[in-house]
Amino acid sequence: MRFTYCPDCGKKLTLRELGDEGPVPWCAGCDRPWFDMFSSAAIVLVVNDEGKVALLNQNYISTTYRNLVSGYMKPGESAEECAMREVEEEIGLRMYRLDLKFTRWFAKAQVLMVGFIGYTHDTDLKLSVEVDAAGWFDPAEALTLVHPKETGSVSGILVDLYLGER
Repeated sequence: MRFTYCPDCGKKLTLRELGDEGPVPWCAGCDRPWFDMFSSAAIVLVVNDEGKVALLNQNYISTTYRNLVSGYMKPGESAEECAMREVEEEIGLRMYRLDLKFTRWFAKAQVLMVGFIGYTHDTDLKLSVEVDAAGWFDPAEALTLVHPKETGSVSGILVDLYLGER
């Protein structure tokens, strides 16, 4: 999101050269820049002790592909805290290990995705109202059920990465 007006005082912003940043929206009234903003989200490939991965059906996201656990970060929350919270909220599992794998820009939604592989001893899924169905899948099968990695899908990239690490 690019600011047009100052969120603090409401004055119209002008562009001002700011070092290496180039032109940045600037509030003359507050004497400060307003950098472009975007959302950040965690996405987690949850793996159990048998090496199976959790996939979700969330019809509001896709009726064609299955999804990984994901969700937006809240103010003051780290990406790791978000990942742990989302896994517990969406499928009712606690993870004993969480490995940061990468960050990817998801242009369609204008979101920075932080990708993790998380490990749990638990297998009993307790679904939130956001999840229509979920289950455990062999990773090779999971790769055929999520958005294809060739499209830049963070889900596909995470599953493929896990397969390569096994």
